Amino acid sequence: MINPCASSSRKLFAVCSSSLLLLVVFGYDNNRLLFSTAMNVAAATTSSSIPIQVTECAIVGVGVLGTRICKQLLRDPDLKNWKFTGITKSTTRHDEILKEVLGGDDDNQYSNRFELRTAAVDKDSDENTNDDTIKINKKFKHCVFCAPPSGFDDYPSAIRGAIDDLWMGQHTDDGSFIFTSSGGVYGIGGDSIDAALITTESTPLPTNPIPRIGRIINAENEVLKEKGGSVMRLAGLYLLNRGAHNFWLGNTAEETKDEIASRPDSLINLLHYEDAAGAVVAALKHNINSRQEQDDDEEKRGEIFLVSDGHPLTRQQICESSLKNKRYDGRTIPKFTGSKEKGDLIGKVYDGSYTNKVLNWKPRYESFDTFMSS
Repeated sequence: MINPCASSSRKLFAVCSSSLLLLVVFGYDNNRLLFSTAMNVAAATTSSSIPIQVTECAIVGVGVLGTRICKQLLRDPDLKNWKFTGITKSTTRHDEILKEVLGGDDDNQYSNRFELRTAAVDKDSDENTNDDTIKINKKFKHCVFCAPPSGFDDYPSAIRGAIDDLWMGQHTDDGSFIFTSSGGVYGIGGDSIDAALITTESTPLPTNPIPRIGRIINAENEVLKEKGGSVMRLAGLYLLNRGAHNFWLGNTAEETKDEIASRPDSLINLLHYEDAAGAVVAALKHNINSRQEQDDDEEKRGEIFLVSDGHPLTRQQICESSLKNKRYDGRTIPKFTGSKEKGDLIGKVYDGSYTNKVLNWKPRYESFDTFMSS
């Protein structure tokens, strides 16, 4: 097989050699135009013959978070030569996803670098099989897994399947696998008086987690086995119309909850969806750089990053901040019926300073209150 780079080099050498011979014969001073033309031809020959190297990245799960991750990846100038494939379980929302991810892409600046595929299904089933099905031999150098556990019977096995069947990064020098997990793996946290301080580096996980949290921890462990794997433990995600505040206050005043069985002063750590997506992009770029600097024989495995805006709020404060936004005009704050006397826990406080420093990242929305007040 002919090496295109070697072929281009021979062409360049031949052109340059011819140019130098002419210069010797006719003299450089009298033939500057000839020299300039020859070198321009050589440069054009080389640039047109060597293809730009394209890096491919898969995003598994293109929901509320995944859509924002795709959008930010496409627009990151450091990733301008990358192509991205969003992987979904069906084609139902493909038109909606493409519209949101690509935006007003009239000049096809992004559409030629982004596509959607549907995940492979059971070979014995005819459901959802179409030309967009990801084949078993399709692999990507980088992979972001942000599909929620609710879509899988066996979440850890789904993660392992993505690592084995979609990702080729463990066999490359700088491949990266990012898994968006939850800070919920730390448990409720604290006691009836003091909040628990959670740090990425040192806080242990509960020894007997509830089944839902246990599945997420087991999924994390699949990623942490891998060189190039990263686990993003995200705080409570929100948008204007999505999150705990919207559940309590409702889409309309009629939907506002009367009572909530929690303490009004118990804490929730928060993170805007856009900031969660930005942290994922930062982690992907960090992994690539750190793996390139790593020794080949180094046995470093996956990393954990705790991501929040650094401003936890009580449930009462979350409701009060929400009422500052016109969307929640006319709402009343529900009655929180939990209390210290009943033994209800106060919660936890995330310290994401390690993540912010290592990833060179900070949230766009400083706090939930700032967002709601804007």
